[in-house]
Order: sequence, then structure tokens, then C-alpha cells
Amino acid sequence: MPERNARFAVAIAAIAGFAIPVADADVVTDWNAFACQVVYDAKLGPPMANRALAMTQTAVFDAVNRITGRYPAGKSGEGTVGNASVDAAVAAANRAVLSAAAPAQRAAIDAAYEKAVAAVANGDARKAGIAVGERAAAAVIEARHDDGAMTAETYRPPTKPGVYIPTTIPAIPQWPGRKPWMLESPSQFRPGPPPKLDSALWARDYNESKALGAAKSTARTPAQTEIAKFWEANMPSIYYVILRSVATQAGRDVTRNARLYEAVAQGMDDAIIAVFDAKYHYLFWRPITAIRNGDQDGNDATARDASWVPFIETPMHPEYPCAHCILAATVGTILKADVGRDPMPELSGTSYTAEGVTRRWKSVEDFMQEVDEARIYDGVHYRNSTEVGTAMGRRVGELAVKKHFAAAANP
Repeated sequence: MPERNARFAVAIAAIAGFAIPVADADVVTDWNAFACQVVYDAKLGPPMANRALAMTQTAVFDAVNRITGRYPAGKSGEGTVGNASVDAAVAAANRAVLSAAAPAQRAAIDAAYEKAVAAVANGDARKAGIAVGERAAAAVIEARHDDGAMTAETYRPPTKPGVYIPTTIPAIPQWPGRKPWMLESPSQFRPGPPPKLDSALWARDYNESKALGAAKSTARTPAQTEIAKFWEANMPSIYYVILRSVATQAGRDVTRNARLYEAVAQGMDDAIIAVFDAKYHYLFWRPITAIRNGDQDGNDATARDASWVPFIETPMHPEYPCAHCILAATVGTILKADVGRDPMPELSGTSYTAEGVTRRWKSVEDFMQEVDEARIYDGVHYRNSTEVGTAMGRRVGELAVKKHFAAAANP
């Protein structure tokens, strides 16, 4: 089995055109790497990519657990199918969900699927595994069909008749109306408002982001600039690479990893729903807007810079709270719960916006703190927003832990 899985991982990497870790990996982890590449190549954008991966990992866990029976039954049906191939089931679940989410990538998806099932001995186990995977995928696709992601956005640009404003529509203004996986409502963890503009807190945040986040900042160190470049990446793959630091540890089994990936995927998708609920509720201005209008906020401690620009391109949605920060805290909270009392392995990750760089963190808290700092160095967030986003992420992560891990004690 390990040798076959390693050969499959190499085949997946060759099809996808990118490198993935294969040492001590399993079929769930290998297919997750491929799925991340599919949503990237499909140009789904971070919110839709997170949704697609949440659906995929949910189907994968339901299929794997239906076969192994390790945890309480999933959504794909009662009982277990012990004679079915886990490898075939995971391949079938990925193929069905990814094909629905990214139809333009169907050729690559089908090629990966055919290679995967060809590596499984032909017979009843392969046939049963494919059937289990397809049923799990169908159940998830049906359940999420009307979750609000496909609702037409109706954003109304604020202006006066005849007055020009920039013409790009903000990202996913319909997202606060989506159906979450775990949240009671998108606003369940909505925080209080951002700082008042006449406050000392606002002045502190304004001036810090102005100094450290400027495109040509002389206050930002080379090390801080490297961190800023690394976390410019906003596709979900940057978090799943870090997840593999845990998933590829010796002694882990495929069902436990399937559960971890499902918990993280659903948690990340709900985190995006929660943060966009808050963003579009408060509509707080980004540093590039605030700093170019620093003479209009009623605060004598915020001097205007008429030509200020951030280190990276500003995302097209409101500032408060920080989305990267809620995601990092959600992932970190789930990782700590999954590892439990065992030692946390060193976390490491790579980024498609910092090629050739591998960053390492000795603890989950170090990783989460770096994400907070990065968004200030990027010039797109304020410190208070990163702290609020992190606090929200911890709560979303705790909700995911309660749902996915409470039913059975961690190994």
C-alpha cells in the first residue's frame, strides 16, 4: 500500500505540473494537493476555491469513513462497506466534486482519476469504492446546491447621478447570504465595530500601516518584506501545505487525515462567510483610501500622504476584519485540537508568491502571529483588524472542533 500510494502521488504531481510531498503521505493528502491545483488552475478565486475544497473534503471523509467505520457514520449513508477500496473511493469523490466545481479542468481531473483507479486491482473492491465515493460526492453536491454561492450579486455602487467612481465590483458581496456548514448564521461571530476615527487606537493603526505597509517603505525590514511577499498568496493551498506538516506524520491513518481535512475545509469556508458578513456590514476603508484622505478623518495624529500606495495590490473588498487572519486562526485552532496532547510537529509551508522560499514555525501561535503581521507589512490591513480576525478564527475553529472531533476521542 505505501509503495502504491507513492507511485500514485508522483503520477498526480506529473499531471498537475507541480510538486507535492509524497513521503509518509496518504491518498487523502495526495488528492488534496491535486484538488488545490485544480481550483488554482480554474481561476475560481479564493472564496469559490474554499467552497469547492470544503465540498471535496466533506465527500472524501464521508466516503473513507463509510468504508473504515472509524467514526460515527457520515452523510453518505448508514453502516460501512468494508470490502470497498479507500483509494478508489477517494479518487471517485474528488473526480465528481471537482468536475462540478471546475468543469474547465475536466480533462486533467479525468486523467488523474483514471491513473488512480488503474493502480487499484480490478475487482469488487474497486467497483464498490468508486460507488461509495460517487454517492458521497452526490450527497454533498445536492446539499450545497442552493447554499447561496451562485446567487447573483446585486451590489449597488455608492455615487451621485452622473459622478464617476471606480468601476470594479467588490468581491462576492453576496457571500454574507450563504448557507454555512457549521455557523448558526453568517453573523454569529460578527465582532463589534472598528475603532472610531478620532481615537488613539485608530491613529496608532493608521500610522503603523502607513509606515510599514508602503510600497517603498524604509521602515519595513528585509525579513518583514519576505513575510509580506509570502502571505500575498490568498488561495487556500497556502494553508493546506501547512496542514501536511501534521497529516504526513508517522502513525497517522487515512480516516483521521480525512477527518482533519474535512474539519479544516469546512472551517475555512465558514470563516470566509463570517468575515465577509462583517466586512460588508461595516464597510471600513482600506489603508490606501484612509491614508490618501488622512486630513478628513478628524484626527490630528493622522497626516495625509497624497500618493501613498501599499506594498501589494489591495483586495477588492472592505478592510475590517482581516480575512487571512481568520483563516489562519481557524486552521491553527483545528490543528491544535487534532494533535491534542502529542507534540506539535514543526510547521512549514511554501507560497506561490514567494517561489523557492519555505517558511517554518515552531508553534501554531507563531504561524498565526506571522499572518497577522504580514497583512500589516502588505499595507492592506490595520493591527486591530488582524487581532479581531484572529479572535473570530479561534471561535470558528472551536466550532469545527466541536462538530468534527467531539463525537470520538482523538487517538
